[in-house]
Amino acid sequence: MSRFDELFAAAAAARANAYDKYSGFAVGAAVLGKDGKIYAGCNVENASFPEGWCAETTALGKMICSGEREVAEVLVMADAALCTPCGGCRQRLAEFASDDVVVHICDLSGLRKNYTIGELLPARFVLEAGESASA
Repeated sequence: MSRFDELFAAAAAARANAYDKYSGFAVGAAVLGKDGKIYAGCNVENASFPEGWCAETTALGKMICSGEREVAEVLVMADAALCTPCGGCRQRLAEFASDDVVVHICDLSGLRKNYTIGELLPARFVLEAGESASA
């Protein structure tokens, strides 16, 4: 099984557990850490909209809780023509990924398009002067 297939399967399994009670729009994400492990997550909605969180946030949270701090690859999956990470998730991903990290955007049947973090967020927020825009 290829790494892409592993990411796809992990995102699909996470998506199956999405708590999408309000929108009915389930999303799954899988993040490959530099440690070689895959961290998957789903979106979790809340009646007090917009207090839910995205699948990418869940996956990153699992990665961080496991002690990993670097993203090597990302896959996001939803039943949509093109479901790219929201602005907040783009910034969250950029916190832990270099500009050249690939983000696979998939629908339920497979790959729709690949982007890099740099393409998705070309001018990310940088806190300290002199800090690189690439992680």
